[in-house]
Amino acid sequence: QVQLAESGGGLVQAGGSLRLSCAASGRTSSRQPMAWVRQGPGQEREFVSAIYWSGGTTDYADSVKGRFTISRDNAKNTVYLQMNSLKPEDTAVYYCAVGEGIGSRWLRDYDYWGQGTQVTVSS
Repeated sequence: QVQLAESGGGLVQAGGSLRLSCAASGRTSSRQPMAWVRQGPGQEREFVSAIYWSGGTTDYADSVKGRFTISRDNAKNTVYLQMNSLKPEDTAVYYCAVGEGIGSRWLRDYDYWGQGTQVTVSS
């Protein structure tokens, strides 16, 4: 089992920045893919970003590419999401997820989920 705890959400004005953190504990491994997924009001969960192979490969949804940066500190079992140039449409609950396989954009590939942290971007 892997336990995940997100932090760093909050209220920010459009154009601002936030940095989300997700600390993993339990049966963790630097080889596990780690991802950020978000769910906006009245919307389904959607892939935001993922980091694979101990941080060697990253992937981003088109909607956040160039604005968000994912990174991980394997020594701390923590993944980060630096969010810049935030837009009101980025408002959502952001979830951290960890998989046991190779990872992908498919949410079903992730086995463990955090409780989420709220990000609200005002216009």
